[in-house]
Amino acid sequence: MHREHDEHYPDQDHDDYLVHADHEETPRRPRSRRVWLVAVGGVFTALVVVGGYGAYNVVSAVSGGSSGSGAGANATASNGPQTPPTAAEADAVAKDFLAAWGRGDLTVAAGLTDRPEAARMALTSFHDGVSARALTLTGTGAAPSGTPSEPAVGYRVRAEFDGTTEAWEYDSTLGVVRAADGRILVRWAPTVIHPKLGAGKTLAVKALPNPVSKPTDRKGRPLDSFPSLRSVLPQIAPPDGAKVVTGQAVVLTGGGSQDAEQLFVLTPPSAPQVKLTLDADLQQVAEDAVKQQSADGKPASLVAVQPSTGNILAMAYAPQADFNRAVGGGQAPGSTMKVITSAALLEAGVTPDTAAPCKETTNSPRTWHNDEPGNHLDYTLGDDFIHSCNTGFIDKGLEKLQPGTLASVARDQFGLGLQWRIGIPSRDATIPVPGNKDEAAAEYIGQGQIQVNSLLMASVAATVQSGTFRQPVLREDAKRVTAPGRLPADVAQGLRSMMARTATQGTARAPMSGLSGQIGAKTGTVEAGSSQATNSWFIAYRNDLAVAAEVEGGGHGNSAAGVAAAQVLKAGGKG
Repeated sequence: MHREHDEHYPDQDHDDYLVHADHEETPRRPRSRRVWLVAVGGVFTALVVVGGYGAYNVVSAVSGGSSGSGAGANATASNGPQTPPTAAEADAVAKDFLAAWGRGDLTVAAGLTDRPEAARMALTSFHDGVSARALTLTGTGAAPSGTPSEPAVGYRVRAEFDGTTEAWEYDSTLGVVRAADGRILVRWAPTVIHPKLGAGKTLAVKALPNPVSKPTDRKGRPLDSFPSLRSVLPQIAPPDGAKVVTGQAVVLTGGGSQDAEQLFVLTPPSAPQVKLTLDADLQQVAEDAVKQQSADGKPASLVAVQPSTGNILAMAYAPQADFNRAVGGGQAPGSTMKVITSAALLEAGVTPDTAAPCKETTNSPRTWHNDEPGNHLDYTLGDDFIHSCNTGFIDKGLEKLQPGTLASVARDQFGLGLQWRIGIPSRDATIPVPGNKDEAAAEYIGQGQIQVNSLLMASVAATVQSGTFRQPVLREDAKRVTAPGRLPADVAQGLRSMMARTATQGTARAPMSGLSGQIGAKTGTVEAGSSQATNSWFIAYRNDLAVAAEVEGGGHGNSAAGVAAAQVLKAGGKG
């Protein structure tokens, strides 16, 4: 039967007394042991329990499990004022809760809260989503966020994971309340699991997006700000055998936010870092130079190569909306091709001092003329070169060279047409074997069916400067091709002497003015079909830097293309 409070049960907190089964009052003992009176079938049963958790378990067991304050019910619903939990009681229930959670006994942990079902679901979601190998929860004492009616206990979470020695650690707090039936419980909220975990949010280990490898310049500097490289960088593949590592992180998602918040990285994503041969400083100069020459809509490109290595130091082109004409274009090179024609003639026994009259016109049988009017019958091959005399080269080429010789020299000694692999797709040179004398005459002066680009012609200048063909590359691990032959030393020297005179006395004198060191250049002006505009070409070197530039519709070689090339040589060819 049930008793009202009387003289045997003073109206005071049960914690002040331990009540035995024979109802005798004894002095107060430590709070760790308490007796709860549970009415079972109208008979009082005395239960000695330890801590708040023991009381809840026993009461639940005796009463047949769920009750009005059990799972799914609000255990804090009050029928009257409740005595706030003491600090010791708060610490005790927090300790039991954290111990159960830490060992994975989530049902027990949830039962120590005022919302068992919500707690169990949230703890299970955390357990399954985070999948920690080990979870250690350590109490850190009373938390300042507590109130007199609801003390708070702080604790530290340490989660360890397979595959990493790094542990995820963070601090959190839980509030403690006294339920209507007197039990001491954890006030459940999602923030008990993590301070940032709110309604509708979840915590889980998720794969991070695969990193995008962003190649850098040769010094590790970023390149993605350069307009001409925006289409180039995505084409750079990782090194052979290198792998992209997909990272993993604990991520907070949901709650109406579109962006997931990364809380802890288990495995950082990684992509093989690729350093290109480009030089960011020189690339900026090249971008500016091309931009200036293409300001009125003229397509243009420029490539700079290091002769001693073949490394491509800069490439720029405009407009950027078009394809990369610097390495993928195909245009006739005009008189810059006379470098290769001269190499073929020198190998055929001609010297720079060999007489090669520059007539005002000549026939192949097609009629050819020069930019420079008049006859210059006292010119040598060197004079023809520095003044860019077409008729002298055509006459000497038809006299000394066989059909196909030009293509052979270009391939065997300058590496043109050998299917280069520079690190991104590029176009090889087209130098067909002429079918008649008109076609041969056109090729000797860089017209007709010859197709090249700035990359290829920068390599021609670099080969002359160093005396050796080194295939240009954008990355040092690229598979280079080697030329079947080698430029003879005397031929290389003859070419350097003629290019040096062109830079100081000939058609390239104006743009090359003021440049010191080992310099050489050759201009090219290409008739563009029926259009009155001509295409501007310029190839040159200064010490260990070789450059080629072209501007479609840019006029003479020493104007648009020459100005752009000289800007780059001035900035980067100081030796």
